[in-house]
Amino acid sequence: MKFTALVKNQKGQGIMEYVIISSLIGICCLAMVTSFGKVVNDKIKVMKEKVDREVTVNFKR
Repeated sequence: MKFTALVKNQKGQGIMEYVIISSLIGICCLAMVTSFGKVVNDKIKVMKEKVDREVTVNFKR
């Protein structure tokens, strides 16, 4: 009888569902930020290389 009472007890079910869903959302967000950061980093490298090629600096002493 104790086992059936334990199985029917659903007090923490809502909290656990919330924890699982929020964890999955967090993992997806981290993956997207990592991917987005890589794209931004690549764009910045391309812009830096273009500036280095096209801009000349003259140092006067």
